[in-house]
Amino acid sequence: MSILIQAPELISSTGRIVLLDVRWKLGGPPGRDDYLAGHLPGAVFVGLDTELAAHGEPQDGRHPLPSVESLQAAARRWGIGDGDAVVAYDDSGNLAAARAWWLLRWAGFDDVRLLDGGLSAWVASGGALETDDVVPEPGDVTLDGGHLPTIDIDGAASYAGVLLDARAGERYTGETEPIDPQAGHIPGAVSAPTTDNLDDTGHFRTVTELRRRFEALGVRDGVDVAAYCGSGVTAAHEVAALAIAGFDAALYPGSWSQWSNHDDRPVATGTTPR
Repeated sequence: MSILIQAPELISSTGRIVLLDVRWKLGGPPGRDDYLAGHLPGAVFVGLDTELAAHGEPQDGRHPLPSVESLQAAARRWGIGDGDAVVAYDDSGNLAAARAWWLLRWAGFDDVRLLDGGLSAWVASGGALETDDVVPEPGDVTLDGGHLPTIDIDGAASYAGVLLDARAGERYTGETEPIDPQAGHIPGAVSAPTTDNLDDTGHFRTVTELRRRFEALGVRDGVDVAAYCGSGVTAAHEVAALAIAGFDAALYPGSWSQWSNHDDRPVATGTTPR
């Protein structure tokens, strides 16, 4: 199943496609105001904090996976039915929208893609914007979980494959930590900032470029690979980029926000994995 759709293809499409606007930024402000200022025609706003994550204790991480039941209820609110096609997008290179892509794939919904280049690519290709608050007819999609691999905190601690840290390099090294209680990275993890998956226009790099990037980080065919970030959001983008490059990868949903809230877990700093 294809992961990306290009703006000209989406503009010319005549079939039914459910559009999800997943604008979100760490620390806010909420993306709904941006959505109301202009979104793809017919697109439904998706609240990442409220619909693409559960809520628990700090030891669970900032964005635990939602239950299948709550995700299904949200997907039906978005108007998704069995047999529909879905396209998710944002205005930040799909760093947020990839969470919706990953969750739907994890829940067994295969026909979901990311709009490569996001909102800016749509506008640059001549796509129109609307400012209404879209409330679609409820859908009837049926979801279940476990269709994409995950690891938990213990799995991250003992991971024998390549564990990629998708956060900014300065958070990996421990130079800065703007939100979580400890600075540094999981011992053994390799720094692989998610932003390096994108070119200067906010599109995903080519298959060849992505494959070369991940191979330089130690990823190989037949070797297990997993990704984490701050809270399991941009790591979904890393999983998408790995899939484009031809590598299947697991997601650690708890990510650094979970790991760093457990005082018994070791923390590494500096530029090397250990």
